[in-house]
Amino acid sequence: MTVSLPAVPSATRQQPLFNTVLVANRGEIACRVIRTLRALGIRSVAVYSDADAGARHVREADTAVRIGPAAAAESYLKVEAIIQACRDTGAEAVHPGYGFLSENVDFARALEAAGITFIGPGVESLNVMGDKIRSKNHVAGYGVPVVPGIAEPGLTDTQLIGAAPAVGFPLLIKPSAGGGGKGMHIVERAADLPATLETARRVAASAFGDDTLFLERLVRMPRHIEVQILADNHGNVIHLGERECSLQRRHQKVIEEAPSPLLESLHDGGATRARIGEAACQAARSVHYSGAGTVEFLVSDEAPDEFFFMEMNTRLQVEHPVTEMVTGVDLVEWQVRIAAGEELTVRQADVELSGHAVEARVYAEIPERNFMPSTGTVLLLDEMPDQAAGTIRVDSALLEGLEISSSYDPMISKVIAWGPDRTVALDTLDAALAGYTALGIDTNVEYLRLLINDDDVRAGHLDTGLIERKMPDFAFRRIDDAELVAAALCAVVSGEQDSTVTPSGPWQASNGWRIGEPAPRRISLGTPDGGIATVSVTGQVAAGPVQVRVGEGPWRRASLRFFRRDRAEVTLDGEATEYSLAPVSGGPGGPGPGNPASGGPAELFLGNGGWSCRLEVLTRESRLVRVLASIHLEEGTADPEVRSPMPGTVVSVAVSNGDTVEAGQVLLSVEAMKMEHQLVAEVAGTVHISVRAGQPVKAAQVLATIHPSLTDSDADSLQDSNNTGKGA
Repeated sequence: MTVSLPAVPSATRQQPLFNTVLVANRGEIACRVIRTLRALGIRSVAVYSDADAGARHVREADTAVRIGPAAAAESYLKVEAIIQACRDTGAEAVHPGYGFLSENVDFARALEAAGITFIGPGVESLNVMGDKIRSKNHVAGYGVPVVPGIAEPGLTDTQLIGAAPAVGFPLLIKPSAGGGGKGMHIVERAADLPATLETARRVAASAFGDDTLFLERLVRMPRHIEVQILADNHGNVIHLGERECSLQRRHQKVIEEAPSPLLESLHDGGATRARIGEAACQAARSVHYSGAGTVEFLVSDEAPDEFFFMEMNTRLQVEHPVTEMVTGVDLVEWQVRIAAGEELTVRQADVELSGHAVEARVYAEIPERNFMPSTGTVLLLDEMPDQAAGTIRVDSALLEGLEISSSYDPMISKVIAWGPDRTVALDTLDAALAGYTALGIDTNVEYLRLLINDDDVRAGHLDTGLIERKMPDFAFRRIDDAELVAAALCAVVSGEQDSTVTPSGPWQASNGWRIGEPAPRRISLGTPDGGIATVSVTGQVAAGPVQVRVGEGPWRRASLRFFRRDRAEVTLDGEATEYSLAPVSGGPGGPGPGNPASGGPAELFLGNGGWSCRLEVLTRESRLVRVLASIHLEEGTADPEVRSPMPGTVVSVAVSNGDTVEAGQVLLSVEAMKMEHQLVAEVAGTVHISVRAGQPVKAAQVLATIHPSLTDSDADSLQDSNNTGKGA
């Protein structure tokens, strides 16, 4: 297994590089930039919010500066705090990474005024390309093809609604100041446009501080192909080939690869690559671009020789590693060198694409719950398993013990694989994901494996709507008897090993002793859906095979063998499965003498093949709580309480106290991890709202309560009850 950045063509240094560079970002991209700065012998400065005080990028930098509380607006987006950190540390330049201030023209101006170099393009480029309306109109004047639509500054909702029929449905609403797919909305029918415009403006204002919108014709079955460019301050502009980013959800890229399988499949793919590459270079030249940038195009699968400019990202892209893997060019190094005034020594004729690279973005989220972001603490981490083979790279921000906050984007790492061809690259990525372990948090790793092994994906038949079409048919793994037995045996063996007090008699023993033969030990496990599973165990787990029974099922032979503290093999009826393990102690409130697994874990995280689950080892008390909850929430019964799915902020409230609402009606929206979650009424009735717009909320906090409407049968029953009660 190879784990390294690609080799970088040597550059002739014409003037000294920087002594100190501040990285104005967080997470995996901050770690990535710091790595190259270290290789160049440049002192690195990290900045961090209170939520990131123990983050990996803070540990890896040469020095770090606190810039504010968790909220991005008060820390990573606070220009004056970044500039003050530069002054305090003597930083001569700032690398913005991506997101946050990376495309903020006011930030670039402020750095320029302070005499600090911005490692990125100039103000002109940021001004033009940072405005999606202006950039589209601008590049069209330089012969770059654009998607039909209406893109004028300052258009009101009424004007956009009036212009929509000429654009044609379905159409796409896009924020002018946006990027990364955030705030984009598809509208299929004219009737849906007013409400969607309202949501789009709110999201754009919150995410980008600018609610300007424009409309574009939606290209059916589109493929997203982007071109990486490098430009210096000496008039040199080159492209480093294309990346295909068609596998997206909510307009957010999930899988990226280089080169594009579409262009590779064309008989004149090289000619199309040259044309789209030259269009990207022309867009860069039109704004006197400097540094690394990406020009994004829409390409119709039906007419792959046609392409349309979407936007230019004036920064490093999340998916830049796949370009580095196939070209051998360190893009971050060239960003630094160009910002320091050096001339590009790589010419267009020098650029060769070698093999194929694929990147998978790992998110802290739950795909089955509409990709809802998740939080938690990383208990066990192994991102580069020893059994993985091939050329693999992992860009990550994770550490064991790191708490995943709801304050930031849920992307936590990227796994990149290279191979001599696309099939080998995908196989290598699949093997790497199968061994990827991050217990304690929910991730999308299982979903990534399902996606890259889909027949259409393997065949290169991609488009931006593929995930939405395929998702309902993906078969996600469920907790099976093997996981239940594994958790029960781990709980029992922990109790056996931790039992240091010899009972005073058989009545105090917890090993199932009774006259005749020992009674089975019954371990109650809480499943993620709120259910209860019971596993009965006879025998001593540490001594060898035991008999187990799940629920009222048959007795079966099982054994547990530890390879190390966090890895074990469970054999059930002769079939062995290896798991990563992360037990969590219950502390003072955990298992006690009343629990058959006394001394064992309160909960256990299991991981296997990129999939993971959490099982709670129930005490009598916690089991009773689950039993009572299941009685109150029988199957098919809707919950009148509307709770926040995670910590976040209420961004809008669509109803007022006392309003009558219908089941399925949107009540309010909560923003968390840069995503807006609409919460709906599960029952019809009268609503009581407990929060207001702008209010922070906790996970599971009750935000609204519905007092159900009485049905005719309910009213009749109530009347009968009242009549019966008379004269009693």
